[in-house]
Order: sequence, then C-alpha cells, then structure tokens
Amino acid sequence: MQLKKSQNKASDSWSAEDSANLYGIREWGADYFDVSKQGEAVVKVNFGDNTVTIPIIDIVEGMRERGLEMPAILRIENLLDQRIKQINEAFARAIYDQGYQNHYRGVFPIKVNQQCHVIEEIAAYGKHYHHGLEAGSKAELIIALSQLQDHESLIVCNGYKDEEFIELGLYARQMGIQCFFVLETTAELPIILERSKALGIEPLIGVRIKLASMVEGHWNADSGDRSIFGLSTSALLTVVEQLKAANMLHCLQLLHCHLGSQIPNIRNIRTGVLEACRFYTGLIAEGAPLGYMDLGGGLAVDYEGSQTTNTHSMNYQLDEYCINIVETIQENLDPLGIAHPVIVSESGRALVAYSSMLLFNVLDVRDHKAPPLPESLPEGSIDLLKNLFNVLQSVNVKNLQECYNDSLYYRDEVRDLFHRGHATLHDRALAEDFNLAILERITQLLPQVTRISPELENLPELLSDIYYGNFSLFQSLPDIWAIDQVMPVMPIHRLNEEPTRDAIIADITCDCDGKIDVFTGPEGLQSTLKLHALRDNEEYYLSVFLIGAYQETLGDLHNLFGDTHVVSVHISEDGSFDFAREFHGDSIADVLSYVEYDPKVMQEQFRRIAETAVREGKISVAMRQQMIKAFRDSLNGYTYFER
Repeated sequence: MQLKKSQNKASDSWSAEDSANLYGIREWGADYFDVSKQGEAVVKVNFGDNTVTIPIIDIVEGMRERGLEMPAILRIENLLDQRIKQINEAFARAIYDQGYQNHYRGVFPIKVNQQCHVIEEIAAYGKHYHHGLEAGSKAELIIALSQLQDHESLIVCNGYKDEEFIELGLYARQMGIQCFFVLETTAELPIILERSKALGIEPLIGVRIKLASMVEGHWNADSGDRSIFGLSTSALLTVVEQLKAANMLHCLQLLHCHLGSQIPNIRNIRTGVLEACRFYTGLIAEGAPLGYMDLGGGLAVDYEGSQTTNTHSMNYQLDEYCINIVETIQENLDPLGIAHPVIVSESGRALVAYSSMLLFNVLDVRDHKAPPLPESLPEGSIDLLKNLFNVLQSVNVKNLQECYNDSLYYRDEVRDLFHRGHATLHDRALAEDFNLAILERITQLLPQVTRISPELENLPELLSDIYYGNFSLFQSLPDIWAIDQVMPVMPIHRLNEEPTRDAIIADITCDCDGKIDVFTGPEGLQSTLKLHALRDNEEYYLSVFLIGAYQETLGDLHNLFGDTHVVSVHISEDGSFDFAREFHGDSIADVLSYVEYDPKVMQEQFRRIAETAVREGKISVAMRQQMIKAFRDSLNGYTYFER
C-alpha cells in the first residue's frame, strides 16, 4: 500500500467546498453525504425528486440533550432503506432492459450485522422487494425465522448444519417458507436425507461449488482452488448420484457460489459468473431441475472514493454490476435453451455499510511543535547547542538536507553526553527543542523543493500531531486494526475553516495498535489527516463513516471498553428527524460481568475493605460512605471518557 502525504490548499481563504474536496466526501459518500455551505457534514435522503439534508452535528446535539454522550454509533434508517431499494431496483432495471425471463431475490447475510434493529429494518422495508436473509448458524436461522414475515423471501442456510439446524429448516419448509440448505460438504447430505425422511418433509437443497476463478482484493482467498468453502467438481457429482439414489434429485434447485468479498474489479465478477454458468448447465445436463443461481456476495463499497481496482475501492457502479451478471447468464444459457434462473445475491457490506457511522469527540492533542525558543543561548552553553542554534538560523531551500543531517547529528551527540553524565537535563531539553524547530522549518520549505529525499519526504508524518479520540478501535473499528481496512474519517463541523494540522488519531485504549494512521484523500491513501486546532471549552467531533458492515459484531473488550451508545434516526421529508431507537452503551458493571466478575460481590468486597479502613482509623464513616457511593456510581457509569 503506497501512502501519500497529506497536502493542503495554499490559500488565504477556505470554503466548505475546499473541505468537501479535501476529505473526498462526494467520492466515497455515494451521494448520501456532503458538506453544507455552513461547513457541516450532512446526510442526504431522497424522497422522490426532493432531497433532504440534515447536518450530522444537529443529530449530535439531539443526542446530548437525551443524555447520550460520545462515543456513539449513529444509524440512519433511511440509508439502509435506500440501499435495499437501489440494489433491488438496479437488478430489476437490468432484467427489464436485457429481456431476462426471471426475477431477482436479494438475501442479506446476517453475519455482516446481526444487530436486532438492523435485521428488523431489513425485514420490514425489504418485504416490498421480497428481500430475504442468509443464515450461517442455528442462532442466525432462528433470527431469520422470527423476523421474515414474507414467504416469497428466501432463507439461505450456509455453514455446517447439524440435525437440529436441519430440523428447524425443514419445519420452515413445511410452513411454506423458501428455506434452502446449501451443501458445504458431502457429509451434510446424509443428515438432510435422514431428517427429511423421518419428518416427511422434502427439503430445498442447494450446492456450493468451488470456483477456480480468482478475484482481486483483500478477500481473494474466498475464491480459487484453495477456498475453504465449496464442493469440488468430483464431490458435486457424488452429491448428484446420492440424490438420484434417494430419488430426490428434484430437490436440488439452487446453485451457490461465492466469488469473494469486496471485489474491486468488475472483470472478476463477469469471469466468475461465467464459470458458475458452466456448472449450472452441467447440473441441468445431469437431470437437476435447479432454477436458482446464488452468486453470493462481492458487491464492493468504495471506501477510498478512487473508483479503481484498489482493495478498498471499486471500478464499477451498481447498475454495471447488475447488467454484467444478467448479461453473462443470458449469453451462456440462451444458446443451450436453458430457462433463466432466479438470480440471488447476498450483498451484505454494500447494503449496510453506508447506514452507520462512529461519532466521537477529541479529548486532547499531543503536538510536535517546538516550544518558544530563546533568542540567544544562555552563557556557558555547550558547543553542540551553539551548533544547533546556528543550524536553525541558516535553514534555506538550498540546504535542507544538510541542515537535516546536522540537526540530527548534534541532537544525538547531546543525548550521548547526557547518557554519560556530561550534559544536563536542560541541555538535552534545549537540544531536542532546537532540533524540532529545525525540522519544522525544513517541512515548511519542502513545497518549494523539486526533488525530495525519502528522509525529508517522511518529515510531515514524523511531525504530525496525535489527536486522542474518545473511542476504542478494538471495540468499534476492529477491521482497521485486524486487516488494515480503510474507512473515511473527517470532522463533521468547522468545515468552512481551513484545517491546518497534520494528524493521526489514537484511541483511549493505551495500546500501540489503537490508532488510525491511514486515511482516504484526494490523491489516494495518506499517512496523516488534516484536522483543525482544538479550541478551549469547545468539543471537536469526528466521524468514521461506512462502518455498518462487521464492525459491531467483531468488536472486543480491549481494556474493558464496552459497546458504545447506538442511536437510530429516521429522517422525514419535511426535514425533521426522529430518534427512532436509543440503546445505551455498556456500563462498567456490564463489561465486568462479561469477563465473569459479579458486580454485587465486588461492591461487597470493596465495602469490607472500606470498613476495615474505618476500624483502623484511616478514614471516617462519612468518608467511607462517600467512597462506597463513588464505587457504586462508577460501576453504573459509561466505560468511555465522560466530561
């Protein structure tokens, strides 16, 4: 991954338009987010020809009035609804325009975001489009069976399935629910056949094939011969023979393949669908009726906004994706006279990513600016300090590298003297401050230099500020830590002011991995982010966008920071918004109970310690009561920093 240094417009004026360009909000925002003329990040919701824009900072103020402090996950229900509508209608357009002789059924993989209010919204709004759910475990199947009220929607069961799992699915089938068992291995088929015979309920069966086609991107291990899922060609034929022997080949109605997650290149999708069609026609030739082709996930999200084949981007639009799938199926089946199957896709990331964002306030900043320096050195200063003083006075465009080398050399020599006891603490502090001032001056002159050495090129990053955000990366943004996922980050206000500080963002976990140091930018990925200087007694709010997929499910309790507050907002056509749902984040007592502590026992243990201190005369009874109350209040408090 090649990173670029954060750059800024050299201008005396700064507008909200400049901020929109700097943070790339219109590129990755997919027309759901923008910057207003007032310098506020806004969410956009379409109501026919009318577009309503709501400043996110207004929602934050509403949250604070309701006692919901930072950090918090904000969900915009309308964006979830819009994505369901857009994906379904894009396939409907492609099917109509190409004269395809069947329809589309969307299926949301529950694993991508299992939160109850997300699944409820997908089931409720998706009912109009018969949008179904994918379940990879018994727990997820129970969710699907309890939430889907529309029997034209599909439930696709992936993953390994035991008898109990299969019985649940068969009961669903008996009630008229289109619940498919997708075979991951040949070992599952005997269980399905046995339970089907015992209950007298015929199953709907699918087979997951292992494609040879490889895709690009971070998750390309999902594809190709080394994929851990799917039947080999030989195993597929074994399944067909076993179904024939059981006189149940007519139950094989779905072909499933998963090309890969977050596929950035449209050519990979077309190639994979073509190979899936070959398997489809082969199974038809074997006598399987089929009728459904499930192409799994893969529809990408352009986190970068670069519209390229980079891992965190995509070089196609939704309509192009749908047209490529429809056309490829037609081109391969029509010459053979095979009826068009129902097209099924399991878009998860592309459906839910846009609807959620993580909001947090900045608690503090550690800058790497030199403090005010003396105009002259104190009498008796060591020669190395005099050398540093002279280097600072002599920095110019023509000698940047030389000054850089000299500054580091003299600073290190002072440190060496300090280690050997020949320089004072004041000498060392002054040497480091002079070195920092020299590096700052060099950095200011870099834009005037044509050719820059790698050492000098890295200076802006080395001198960047650290903004401490009130959140846990491990709890709320685990993919950034675990797989180097890139997500858009920007302030949600003050966007009509020029951001002058280059920064990285650290969380509050006291872990060296708890930081964000790769950002989207107008020229590609960057190692720093432009932010505004903090103001006294004024909150500064940042947002990480497009976090709806996987982040909440994968979060952990690093440093025992628990779930954040969650707010779901519904925007109305008149420009108002309602707090549809509010979920308060974990208390300290909650997270302690997750790791097997009993808060009541802990309170009693602390009471005994305090009582002992009273008996020993260390504290008064009144102080004991105050301490016990503070302990109890802390147990019931938020796990994050509270003003």
